[in-house]
Amino acid sequence: MSVIKPSLAKGTRDFSPVEMVKRNFIYDTIKTVFKKYGYAEIQTPSFENLSTLTGKYGDEGDKLIFKILNSGEFLKDPKKKSFDFAEEDNSNKLISLISEKALRYDLTVPFARYVVMHQNDITLPFKRFQVQPVWRADRPQKGRYREFYQCDVDVVGSDSLLNEAEFILIYNEALGKLGLKDFSIKINNRKILSGIAEIIGKPDLIIDMTVAIDKLDKIGLDGVSKELLERGFTEQDLEKLRPVILLEGSNDEKLASLKEVLASSETGLKGIAEIEQVFGYVESLIAYSLPLTAKLELDITLARGLNYYTGCIFEVKTNEVAMGSIGGGGRYDDLTGMFGLKDLTGVGVSFGADRIYDVLEELNLFPAAAEVGTKVLISNFDAEAEKYALPILQQFRNAGIATELYPTSAKLKKQMAYADAKNIPYVILIGGDEMTSGELTLKDMQSGEQKKLTVLGILDLMK
Repeated sequence: MSVIKPSLAKGTRDFSPVEMVKRNFIYDTIKTVFKKYGYAEIQTPSFENLSTLTGKYGDEGDKLIFKILNSGEFLKDPKKKSFDFAEEDNSNKLISLISEKALRYDLTVPFARYVVMHQNDITLPFKRFQVQPVWRADRPQKGRYREFYQCDVDVVGSDSLLNEAEFILIYNEALGKLGLKDFSIKINNRKILSGIAEIIGKPDLIIDMTVAIDKLDKIGLDGVSKELLERGFTEQDLEKLRPVILLEGSNDEKLASLKEVLASSETGLKGIAEIEQVFGYVESLIAYSLPLTAKLELDITLARGLNYYTGCIFEVKTNEVAMGSIGGGGRYDDLTGMFGLKDLTGVGVSFGADRIYDVLEELNLFPAAAEVGTKVLISNFDAEAEKYALPILQQFRNAGIATELYPTSAKLKKQMAYADAKNIPYVILIGGDEMTSGELTLKDMQSGEQKKLTVLGILDLMK
């Protein structure tokens, strides 16, 4: 039997115990903020029916859905054998025959499906958060994985723009608690983008326009212009579009310019009014809470490529590390309509936990406590010391202190190496003198300092 060299699928990772402690620090911090704003946790399955996911993310998004092959000898079916795989139409038809399930692409569409299926069990407005992995058949690169976690928070059944304002505060508070000091929350409105498409006479090409200008950071103005020309826009259209794309100044100055440009578009003006109302809510809320650490910026080039957004859209970027967006989301007016429940508006945002992890690691922002699993190791020199240590071990655990007893008697050097390898900050040494006196030797692994203390004395020190 040949030996298979172990390897990981591209775009996936293992997480060590140390990494998991850090990841849980991120999740726990974000979840605490979600709960503070009245959101409750749910979970949905890792895979959905393929029909649930397709058609919700645009053509480019649909291509990145990981499809699950049906089990069984499907090629024994003569209908499936007869397909010419060289013909694209036939290949697409074959997919529906050989694949009925897919790994979830995001958490929003499964959430919409959940709301429709549980509409008689939930109270509207329904506020939920979800922290689970998603999968995308993307090209792996720095900060971009094929399997990654999303931390989503959504509310459905409320059209109040107070929700959008609170999401800005949730980003501000959660990222601040994680240690980020310089980050931007970018906001736009799909109605403004629709208004821009209207005034240049191309309302039917709104999706083509948004997909192109959303790439401005990656391909520059020339690249966007080239793509727009390929998608059916003219050079005259681009002359009207470029000044809007390159809009500069403060948020108020940008809004004033947009009011002039979009004066003839009712849809565009409605988008501007919504942005102004969100800014007004934020201003009122921060007067009574944490100051706004984030730079809140109106960005007309922000388009968010997903087709289901209809109102305000968000994207969050750190300015301290070269990294893509670490969060984003927006308003979707009828996502549940795709599943038969009409006119139920919703809005939500997501935290990119994997990218946030990479940012905190690069900036060395994880607190020391987030790198500690076991806090105390009790030594084990012989059977008598082990017996003496057992009640102490449980006493520490009952006090909520993560404690281990070295499982077998061994030389001190080996036990200390174990504590070092696991980054355990304290070791309790129990020998004959300690058992006689009742005072144990506590060693601080960072400073090397040792002191004699009773069990109660050590417990007081650990609090």
